[in-house]
Amino acid sequence: MKINWGTGVVIAFALFITFILYFVLKVQLNSKYDNELVVSEYYKHDALFGAEMTRIQNAQDLVKKPLITNASDGITIVFPDTFIPKDIKGKVSLYRSSSEKLDFSVPISLSNSSLLIPKDKLVGGRWEINMEWQYQGKQYLTKETIYIK
Repeated sequence: MKINWGTGVVIAFALFITFILYFVLKVQLNSKYDNELVVSEYYKHDALFGAEMTRIQNAQDLVKKPLITNASDGITIVFPDTFIPKDIKGKVSLYRSSSEKLDFSVPISLSNSSLLIPKDKLVGGRWEINMEWQYQGKQYLTKETIYIK
């Protein structure tokens, strides 16, 4: 039996559609690929947006800002020497947009000017880091994105 070019195009097109549908169904049905919201209670979070922008601006106005880096042993947060470490209070929240189960927070409690989040707590991929902290009554918010290998 001979297949002409028109039949070949239809067969190729049908195979391509089948291929695409297979991957769409695989992603939708497999719990490994959960499609979760990045922030639960989205509307409550959105209502506090003005206060959040003020805290972000406070952090931007600093002459020397905290430095968040990806080190070999984990994520290191170093505060400038102008700050007294024991007076810095707050928390560091780490978010994975791919899975809410991986999200966690670390309180800021310093004896020196740096904070280390160990690499064993971090899965490879993209992490959103929100550092909410206060120093001498003023509130700050620093946001960073870091990729862990």
